[in-house]
Amino acid sequence: MNKTLISLALAGATAAPLLAHAQSQPLTLDVTLKEYSGKGAYLAIYLTDADGQYQKTLWVAGKKAKYYRHLRDWTGGGGAQRAEFDGLTGASVGSGEDLTVEVELEQALLDAGYEIRIDSAVEDKRDNRAEVRLPLTREPGEASGSGYVDRVSYRF
Repeated sequence: MNKTLISLALAGATAAPLLAHAQSQPLTLDVTLKEYSGKGAYLAIYLTDADGQYQKTLWVAGKKAKYYRHLRDWTGGGGAQRAEFDGLTGASVGSGEDLTVEVELEQALLDAGYEIRIDSAVEDKRDNRAEVRLPLTREPGEASGSGYVDRVSYRF
């Protein structure tokens, strides 16, 4: 009987990561910036829940942490804690450039009131809090930004 319990426990431990992976879905985000004069834009791409509360960082464009304070909704929600975004950073994004990010998202977040949000900032220019707010649904989505982001879209 002990061998059966041990075998079941090992099978469960082995299957758990596979089940977790099966319940997540790869999502590709495409972000295009508008043409503007100035340095590269810092972007914080993150998720909020149905109440607008910060939940998870998806990507941070711009590696100098001293500038993250300009991404105010993201930092105010708790996203600027290094443990939260380690491994989720890349270079800032220049005028008119494109950024493509691939992330794994839990399927339970789809059609549950979550939003993809983007804060943006450019040195010596205006900061944009939650300039993009895009509902996270099972269908691909697209939105325009109100600052440096021309458009953002996602697909599965």
